[in-house]
Parts: sequence; C-alpha cells; structure tokens
Amino acid sequence: MASLNRVVLIGNLTRDPELRYIPSGTAICTFGLAMNERYKQGEEWREKAVFVDINVWGKQGENCSEYLGKGRQVCVEGRLNYSSWETDEGQKRSKLDVTADRVVFLGSRGESAGSGGGGGGAGARAPVSNSSGEDDVPF
Repeated sequence: MASLNRVVLIGNLTRDPELRYIPSGTAICTFGLAMNERYKQGEEWREKAVFVDINVWGKQGENCSEYLGKGRQVCVEGRLNYSSWETDEGQKRSKLDVTADRVVFLGSRGESAGSGGGGGGAGARAPVSNSSGEDDVPF
C-alpha cells in the first residue's frame, strides 16, 4: 500500500531561529512554529495553539536564520520526522518534528504576528500613468 508523508503549515515563529553546523559543514536551522486551531465546542468558539519544531537544512536554513525572527509568519512544506531516545535516567522520550523542504517567508521583514501579513509586494505599488496622453503600443 502506498503512503504519503507530507505537511503544509502556515504559522508564526515562536522564537528566533538557531543556526548550527554539523561536522560535515552542512547548516541546520531550527525554530518553533505556532498555528492556531479554531473549533466549536457546544455554542462557543474555542481557540488553541499547536506548536511544532521545524528543521531546515543547507542554504535554505542559512537564509531562514538570516531573514526570519520571532513572530514572523511563514509557510513550511515538508515531512514529519519521528525520533526516540533514552535519557541518562533511563526514561524513554520521543519527539515528532518537521523537516522542511521549502520555507516561504510571508508578510514583510518588519512585520510581527499581530500586524496581519501577506501584504506589500509589487501589487501594492501605485499604478504608473502615461502623462503624454498618447498610447504606447509595442506592436
């Protein structure tokens, strides 16, 4: 039977990204991502936060470290990764995180979680008009 391990998340960074390098020299950037889940319980709407750790490898990880900060909104596409280990005291631990294949920066660099997002860009510029009154047709 076929299987698929794919996630797409849109949320805000819970902390500034941390960049480190493994012995081979490859970069790995880690950060936390928070997403809000809204649901109805009886007659009342409730909201809860869902948190997940994100790992971004290579040049894309270096870019995340340089351009992202706490509160910044991103879209992460990647896959779930499960890890388990035993502590020095013999306790078994496990963790589910996301290894990102693609990270899209949303909003502008100066925006934080509370200021909306997705605005700006080329579509926000004022239209340019031809003040000569003549139509410039390229054909």
